[in-house]
Amino acid sequence: MQLKPNQRLKLDDKDDKLFYAYPRFVTHVDEGFIQQLTDLYSDRLKPNTRIFDMMSSWVSHLPEEMQFAHVEGHGLNGEELARNPRLNHYFVQNLNETPQLPLPDEDFDAVLNCVSVQYVQYPEAVFSEIYRILKPGGVAIISFSNRMFFEKAIQAWREASEAQRVELVKAYFASVPGFTTAEVIAHKSTLPSLLQWLGAGGGDPFYAVIAYRN
Repeated sequence: MQLKPNQRLKLDDKDDKLFYAYPRFVTHVDEGFIQQLTDLYSDRLKPNTRIFDMMSSWVSHLPEEMQFAHVEGHGLNGEELARNPRLNHYFVQNLNETPQLPLPDEDFDAVLNCVSVQYVQYPEAVFSEIYRILKPGGVAIISFSNRMFFEKAIQAWREASEAQRVELVKAYFASVPGFTTAEVIAHKSTLPSLLQWLGAGGGDPFYAVIAYRN
């Protein structure tokens, strides 16, 4: 899988750090999505393990009852990350400029990415890094809905249907030798398309693409 140059383009091609310079203390999906994600984390994550929350914010949606050995956070806004009570440590880095992570090989039991994969311009490099930092048997969980900052999503994502976006993330995993065949969890919205487009709450679709390091 290799994206073409035009598929990586964004409508707003200014520095991402400018767009994310001001904190947004909101959740970008509805409560139904968040509950499904937390339930998924409860099922797939194990206590007392090491978690990397990639492209995180002021909340990680981790199960409150589950404690971890270490949760490393990453994002583009330091104020948001500093507000996140689940992070033991965090760093700010623009993955579209520098996809290489300042993290050791095989150091994490899980890598999480919630509603942010649509902004990654070089997913081949980023997913290679996810693989590198995962321990053997470690899990990567990429979750998303149909919401986005449209001007910051890559063209391949903007122009795709929801089903095609699932296939896109599956292809990102498949581009890196060593991941298991990606598993998909899909719960489509029950709201009419018009209400979804208008941002009505209570019906966000939930998608998660999951793979393990062999």
